[in-house]
Amino acid sequence: MALTPATGPAPLHLLFNLGADRYALPASVVRKIMPLQRLKHVPEAPAWVAGLLSYHGEIIPVLDLCQRVFGQKARHSINTRLVLLHYSSTQSLGLILEKANQVVRLPSPAQKPMGLDAGGAYLGSVQAQGLGDMVQHISIEGLLPPDMVQLLFPPQGKLA
Repeated sequence: MALTPATGPAPLHLLFNLGADRYALPASVVRKIMPLQRLKHVPEAPAWVAGLLSYHGEIIPVLDLCQRVFGQKARHSINTRLVLLHYSSTQSLGLILEKANQVVRLPSPAQKPMGLDAGGAYLGSVQAQGLGDMVQHISIEGLLPPDMVQLLFPPQGKLA
């Protein structure tokens, strides 16, 4: 009799909205979920760079993901959150997300390729969640083009 390796529970994901659609980020990259905060504006940055957050002495760039994806600012409501992510082992990134109010387990085998080359390196697989509802996964690695990484995360020791 062949033994099948035991699989653990499906990974946790934070669900949020961009427009009318649901999206998911792996909970493993989420550092903190907080209400919207006052941000420092970043001159000459694209409109989707909402600003900089000072958090416990750390300066964290914050993106408005709705602005990044659809070109329109996220609606500021009671359910709009500032989500701090572990962008890399040494850097954090903040995202302004609408309706970031649910954490669920999404089984990996249920994820399917999107089937369209939409051009966004951050757009991942999709999966059904309930009757007629779909969730699309977001990859934080593809959120920032290389020139924006240089702008928002300057090399250590480089001061203007």
